[in-house]
Amino acid sequence: METEPAIGIIGGSGLYDMEGLSDVVEVTVDTPFGPPSDAIITGVMQDRKVCFLPRHGKGHRILPSELNHRANIWALRSLNVRWIIAVTAVGSLKEEYRPRDIVLFDQFFDRTSQRADHTFFGRGIVAHIGFSDPISESLRQLLLTSAKELGKTVHDRGTYVNMDGPAFSTRAESETNRKLGFDLIGMTNLPEAKLAREAEISLATLAMITDYDCWKIEEDAVNAHAVIEHVQANAASAKAILQDVIPKIPVTPDWPEHSALDSALVTAPEIWPEKTAHELHPILHRFLKS
Repeated sequence: METEPAIGIIGGSGLYDMEGLSDVVEVTVDTPFGPPSDAIITGVMQDRKVCFLPRHGKGHRILPSELNHRANIWALRSLNVRWIIAVTAVGSLKEEYRPRDIVLFDQFFDRTSQRADHTFFGRGIVAHIGFSDPISESLRQLLLTSAKELGKTVHDRGTYVNMDGPAFSTRAESETNRKLGFDLIGMTNLPEAKLAREAEISLATLAMITDYDCWKIEEDAVNAHAVIEHVQANAASAKAILQDVIPKIPVTPDWPEHSALDSALVTAPEIWPEKTAHELHPILHRFLKS
């Protein structure tokens, strides 16, 4: 029997802990894909179960290209997380998207090179999730409402291009991304969104702008030290929005993302390899006979 559906928070640069949690427990989760970024902090916020995971680990010690996204999402799903709010630092590719602004984007463009690690499936079980609309629109709208009510400068919709990192873009790359019409650039969020959809979790992202990448020649090119103040200000805004939005999220997971596998699974359950089915039990248990 599953526990109460939980809300997951993936903390990005500058957001390494969650204030306002009661009944706090630190949970270490072993996964078939290796260890998650860190222990998961579970607790209660405004009568809702919340599970917090610092994306880069406490102390920011894991590179974007070193993140074990499968372990992170599997661990959250094993704790019955059905909604994820991902907080992430991004570079702006548009003049009007300024540092410390928030963007609630709705599309991705994939420039990553580790795509084999961005799915739970394979090893005898084939699934192709629908990903035309990669962000949960219902959750995105709740975040948009909270950000506006709190007086934050927030931009509605946009496209996030996901690069590998850890180096920032060259000017040529940055200009090319702008010419292609992308709005934001980051190194972490697309794999989380793909895996969350496979795990039947509704995910939306608070994209917190820290810099103008390197295309804006009148500004200093992005570097890690130059964005620290923006990161700290963004973390404060993110915490305020999270506090406001959590009680607005429904208790029952019945959004389209919560049944994404109904139209995705190709391999019949009766021929699933036992080992693979066991490893994916938190994701596939509703398709398995008890």
